[in-house]
Amino acid sequence: MIDISVKDLVKSFEIGDNLLDGLNFEVNEGECVAILGRNGCGKTTLFRILTGEIGYDEGEVFVNPNKKLGLISQIPRYPVGYTVEDVLRSAFAGLLRVKSRMEELEGQMTASAPKEILNEYDRLSNRFAAGGGYDMDVDTDKVCNGLGIPASMREQEFAMLSGGEKTRVNLARLLLEKTEILLLDEPTNHLDLKSVEWLEEYINRFKGTVLTISHDRYFLDQVVDRIVEIHDGHGEEYSGNYSFYIEEKQARFDLQLKQYEQEQAKLKQLGFTLERMKGWGINNRTLYRRAMSIQHRMERIEKTKKPQKERTMSASFGQRDFHGDMVLSVKGMEKSFGERTLFSDVELFVEGGERIALLGDNGAGKTTFIRCLLGEESCLGRIRLGPSVKWGYLPQIMHFSHPERSLYDTMLYEKNLSPQAARDRLGAFMFQGEDVFKPVGALSGGEQSRLRLCMLMDEKINLLILDEPTNHLDIASREWVECAIEEFEGVLLFVSHDRYFVEKFADRIWDLEDGKIKDYKCGYAKYRSILAHEAAAKMAAPKADAPQREKKPRAKGSDKQAEKLVRRLEREIEKQEQLLAELEEKIAAASADYQELTRLLAEKEQEDEKLQELMEQWEQAAEAIE
Repeated sequence: MIDISVKDLVKSFEIGDNLLDGLNFEVNEGECVAILGRNGCGKTTLFRILTGEIGYDEGEVFVNPNKKLGLISQIPRYPVGYTVEDVLRSAFAGLLRVKSRMEELEGQMTASAPKEILNEYDRLSNRFAAGGGYDMDVDTDKVCNGLGIPASMREQEFAMLSGGEKTRVNLARLLLEKTEILLLDEPTNHLDLKSVEWLEEYINRFKGTVLTISHDRYFLDQVVDRIVEIHDGHGEEYSGNYSFYIEEKQARFDLQLKQYEQEQAKLKQLGFTLERMKGWGINNRTLYRRAMSIQHRMERIEKTKKPQKERTMSASFGQRDFHGDMVLSVKGMEKSFGERTLFSDVELFVEGGERIALLGDNGAGKTTFIRCLLGEESCLGRIRLGPSVKWGYLPQIMHFSHPERSLYDTMLYEKNLSPQAARDRLGAFMFQGEDVFKPVGALSGGEQSRLRLCMLMDEKINLLILDEPTNHLDIASREWVECAIEEFEGVLLFVSHDRYFVEKFADRIWDLEDGKIKDYKCGYAKYRSILAHEAAAKMAAPKADAPQREKKPRAKGSDKQAEKLVRRLEREIEKQEQLLAELEEKIAAASADYQELTRLLAEKEQEDEKLQELMEQWEQAAEAIE
C-alpha cells in the first residue's frame, strides 16, 4: 500500500525559477525513506506541501487520508503556563476525554443504574483499554527516558525551554500520539548521542511509515531503506542506505561519463566522415546522399548529458608551526553554577598531533568546558597552553559584531582584506554573485557557519577547537569541512554528535559524564566497544552480599537495558554476517585477479574479527539477562 505519492510536482517562488521541477517518488507503507540534497534544494518545502501548509503549482500529491501524519519540525503553540507534562499529556487528549466520561459514569453507577449507563461504560472501558489508556504513564516514562527528558524538565514551563529541548519534547509528543506517518526534518540536530541511538532503535521497531530529511550519515545508514536525492528540482532514487547511495551514485556518474565519452568519440568520427563525404559529393550525387544519411544518423543519436561533479568549496586552514611537546595541560579544573557542579578534578595533558572528541549528554557542560579552556569562562584549577600554541575557535552559536554588515563588508573590515581578496575568499566558500551583499544577520545557521569558517581559515593556528562544526550543514558541506580538517596537521579538539565525523577524526575520546571526564586514548569504535563491555560486565557481575542476604529481584531498568543491548548486538551481528556473505561473493568473482583477491581476503579477515568480537559481546549481554 502506498502512503505517500508525489507525481510531476512543480513548485516555484519566483517566476521562471522552479524550486521543484517535476519531482516524482513514492513511499510504501512501513518504509523509511530519506530525502537528501543541498541546503535550499526544496526539501523542507516538500514537507510543507505534504502537510498542506503550502500549495503547489503543478502535479499530484497523495498522503494516505486514513492515517495520522506528524511533522517533527513544527512546534505547536501551547497555552500560557503549559508545562512539559501538559504537552506530553496532550498526546492522550482523546483517551483522557474517555477517562473523564468514565469517571462521570462511575458516579452514576448504582444498583438501580439504567442499562444504558452500564452499556456506555462498558463500551468506553473497552475503547480506553484498546487505545492503551492503562499504559499511558508507562509509555510516557519510556519515551522520556529514551529522549533524555528528566522529571525536573517535565515540571518546567514549555515556553521556557531552549529550541533543542522543545524539539525533543515535541518529538516525544508525536511518538506518544502513535502517529502512523512520521515526517522528520533533521530529527538528530538537537539530540545527544544516547538520544539519537534511542531514536534509531525506535524507528527500526516502528511499524509505520517514515520520511526523513537528515544530513546525519550514520543515522541514515542505520534506519533508511531508500534515498531520494533532489537535484535541480528532480528526484533520483537509490534503493539502499547512505553507504549504498555513495557507491551507487559514483557508479552512475562513471557509467554516464563513459557513455558520454563513447558518444562523443562516435560523433567525432561520423563528423569527420561527413565532412569528407560532403567534399567528395560536390559532383557526385551518390556520395552526397551518403553524407546526408550520415548527418541524419548523427541527429538521431541520443545525446547523453555530460555529468558534472558538484562544485565544492576550496580552501584550507592556515597553519602555524608548533614547537615543543605540551599543547595543553589541565590540573584540578572545576566549574560550578550555584549548587550544580558541571565538572571537577579534571586532569588532562595534550601533546602535538592529537585529535580529541569531547562527548557527553546535552547539558553536561561540554561548551562550558571549552569556554573555560579558552579563558572565556572562569573556573577553578590551572589551565596552561604551550608557549607556541595559537588557537582558533568555531563556536556552536555564531555571534557577529556587526550583523547589519554584508558578507563582503565583514571580510573587508574584520579581516582587513582587499576588495578582490574578499571576493576570492568568499567565492572559495561558495558565496557568489549578489549573495556577498546579504546582511550577515539574514544568513541561515549553515551559512553563518560557512562564513565563520571562511574568516577562521586565514589565521595561522595550530590548535583548532570546534563546537558542533557540522550542525546546520548539508552533507556536501560536511564533507568539505572534513577534507579541510584532514589536511590540518595541528591539534584538533571538537564537540560533535555526528558519529560519522567522530569516527573519522577522533583518536582520543573525552567522555564528560556525572561531573567527571573519562579519558579514552582510542578511536570511537573502540570506545563504543569498551562501553559495551563495561555495560555487559556490570549487568553480569553478581552482588557481593548475595550469599548473606535474600536474593533481591533485579531492577526492571537493568533488564530493559540488557535486552536493548542484546537486540542492538543481534542487529549488528546480522549486518556483519551479511557483509561477510557479500565479501564471499566478491572473493569468488575475483578468483582470477590476484591483487584484488589478496585485498578481499585481508578485508574478510578483519571483518571476521569484528564478527567474533560482536559474538563475544552478545554472549556476555545474553548471560546478564538469564
